[in-house]
Amino acid sequence: MSTITVRDGAQIFYKDWGSKDAQPVVFHHGWPLSSDDWDAQLLYFLEKGYRVIAHDRRGHGRSSQTDTGNEMNTYAADVAELAAALKLDNAIHVGHSTGGGEVARYVARAEPGRVAKAVLIGAVPPIMLKTDAHPGGLPLDVFDGFRTALIANRAEFYRSVASGPFYGFNRQGAKVSLGLIDNWSRQGLAGGAKAQYDCIAAFSETDFTGDLRAITVPVLVMHGTDDQIVPFDNHGPRAVEFLRNGTLKAYEGLSHGMASTHPEIINPDLLAFFRG
Repeated sequence: MSTITVRDGAQIFYKDWGSKDAQPVVFHHGWPLSSDDWDAQLLYFLEKGYRVIAHDRRGHGRSSQTDTGNEMNTYAADVAELAAALKLDNAIHVGHSTGGGEVARYVARAEPGRVAKAVLIGAVPPIMLKTDAHPGGLPLDVFDGFRTALIANRAEFYRSVASGPFYGFNRQGAKVSLGLIDNWSRQGLAGGAKAQYDCIAAFSETDFTGDLRAITVPVLVMHGTDDQIVPFDNHGPRAVEFLRNGTLKAYEGLSHGMASTHPEIINPDLLAFFRG
């Protein structure tokens, strides 16, 4: 199993497939998942000749179940250590949901030459929480509800998210995939409850506006208009407002988990951006 040990002793699991001479594409997963959530992208872009990398965020998947450091600054620092260990230059970083926040924080601070482009898919920037500066955000009691449900019955909570709003399976006429639901729950329960509890604050309360403003590389923002987890109006269009070189691509009627439900749409659009 491939891991690196970061400065505080935590072990970060990662996958690294393809020629080391190829351009690297680094995938950052959402909460409470793991690098396995990117299967449909890893295999697709490996076949297209890219070097594909995906890691399990600390506290998630096969990485250490940390009780500290479960916040965005540490997440981004872990990515920086991974990039240095694997000598990732001119990389494209793709982040979904919480992983999009991780990408924004990392790319804004990355060493020169490390990053070529970035993609935010259904991503949490600029901020999820309702504040005076971001009145369109969600109230704190939404995220307090997440915490309460996680403590009460994490397994049941995760199954309800996966079978309902995450993939839009609660919509009338939706084509429900029991495999996706089971795989979502499997990934979530593989991680640590403490880290995933802490991560709720990290993905909901972190303000990424400064990170977005600091990013100079091209950024593609991809967002489903029927995203019930990270609502379109307060995220996709708002994120682009703060980016110097950002492009928004909206997907009518698609859900938060559109990269898994519709890889035949998302993957070619990613490829076009990579090659553009």
